[in-house]
Amino acid sequence: MSVTPDTPVVDPRLVDALRADLTAAAYTVEHVDELLGPVPAGALARGEAVPALRATDPSAPAGRDPAAVLTRVFVLGAPVTAAALEAALPTVGVAGARRLGLVDVAGAAPDDQARARVDLRPYAATDGAGDASWWIASDLGELATGGALRTDHVLGVGGASLTLAQATVRDPRRRVLDLGTGCGVQALHASRHAAHVVATDLSSRALAYAGFTAALAGLGPDRVSLRAGSMLDPVADETFDLVVSNPPFVITPRRADVPAYDYRDGGRAGDDLVRDLVTGVGAVLAPGGVAQLLANWEVRGGEDWHERIGAWVDASGLDAWVVLRDQQDPAQYAETWIRDGGTTPADRGTWASRYGAWLDDLASRDVTSVGFGIVTLRRPVAGPATLRRLEQQTGPVRPPLGPVIAAGLAAHDAVAGLTAEGLAALRLTVAPDVTEERYLEPGAVDPRVVLLRQGHGFGRAVQAGTALAAFVGACDGELTAGQIIGALGALLDVPAGDVAADVLPTVRGLLLDGLLTVEP
Repeated sequence: MSVTPDTPVVDPRLVDALRADLTAAAYTVEHVDELLGPVPAGALARGEAVPALRATDPSAPAGRDPAAVLTRVFVLGAPVTAAALEAALPTVGVAGARRLGLVDVAGAAPDDQARARVDLRPYAATDGAGDASWWIASDLGELATGGALRTDHVLGVGGASLTLAQATVRDPRRRVLDLGTGCGVQALHASRHAAHVVATDLSSRALAYAGFTAALAGLGPDRVSLRAGSMLDPVADETFDLVVSNPPFVITPRRADVPAYDYRDGGRAGDDLVRDLVTGVGAVLAPGGVAQLLANWEVRGGEDWHERIGAWVDASGLDAWVVLRDQQDPAQYAETWIRDGGTTPADRGTWASRYGAWLDDLASRDVTSVGFGIVTLRRPVAGPATLRRLEQQTGPVRPPLGPVIAAGLAAHDAVAGLTAEGLAALRLTVAPDVTEERYLEPGAVDPRVVLLRQGHGFGRAVQAGTALAAFVGACDGELTAGQIIGALGALLDVPAGDVAADVLPTVRGLLLDGLLTVEP
């Protein structure tokens, strides 16, 4: 009997058959959620499998639905009979699924058990290009295996992957680099707006999974090509219009008793990998090219969160926009990544040892916290960098953020070099998602606080004085900013120059933040 391969295998004929079966089974996020019901689906999203196992049991009302069988075997890691899997995958069949490296089968009888070797699940997301859906292959996780992850584990789509996909700018690009592709999800997103995607990874297992995922999506080497190697080495001397990366940014103690997982640990001390990527990615960016990555960076004693990452973006020579999304103290950081590897406090000895290792490692560099954020870099088309924006936005956001970031870059280009006179000559419009909130004390006629609130993107709120609130309320694209200021000066009996000095600096910020837009 042949040995089932360790990673999925791309056999074009069998992959086509598998795609046909998954489509016919309506193996989609929406249909699986309907089959499970809200309670099991919610529990599964929290990492609890028991309700979903009950909902997909063959004796349950929906248990014989092909999508329920596929969910049970490929997501939950539970065994199903060969006959049930054959019915769910009639075209590729159990034999074909086994040749693809997807399942193991105990024997040749219909009642023999079939078990998944991979996690194969439907995926749906909305990015700046609209709705997208595929099937994603990765290694089975702890929920399915019940054990700790192997160090060369290929991770599926997690929260960080979704964050990057939704934050990436999605205007048409000729060449895109997905650096550290993992299971290949960023390459799939990029394929919708790029002529060609190069996906790289140091892990040969990750490249095998990414290749299978791309093939299942109908993307051949002419659309997505795979290369092995570390960081930028596989693409030296090439340039790209967009680089996306969810790199192995986790700060891991360099100790033999602390496992180093390929998907999260780049093998370097501290945050050196992120530093090198931020300072070096410009070498592969074409003029006007954008790089977007997720990052952890250390905040050391006596520093503000932005100082270290700010020094790196300064050294890059690129336009830079850094958004801090979270900040953890050393203990929180240690707990997050020890749990991520499958160790829990119940394993007291291992937990305590690894916890101590993380605390010692961070303390050795006087790390007081670790920042997590979205880093957007851009090579200027000509001349020096003009954008340096480092901000903290830790509250809820309304994804996708890609269009917001793209609009922010365009707004910077539009207003960065404008004088006050140039700004006053613009015709402005209030963005459609902006609302005005007024807070009055009981019985008062005039509001005590006026807020301009953004309904999408970062959901910014700007406190506005009387003049600014009136100015924004008049921005309908008919009058220039200067004409509105002149009218306000006459209405308030204040010199127009004073109104301009009060309003225009904030107007510049409202343009950069997307609360106001420039009429063509």
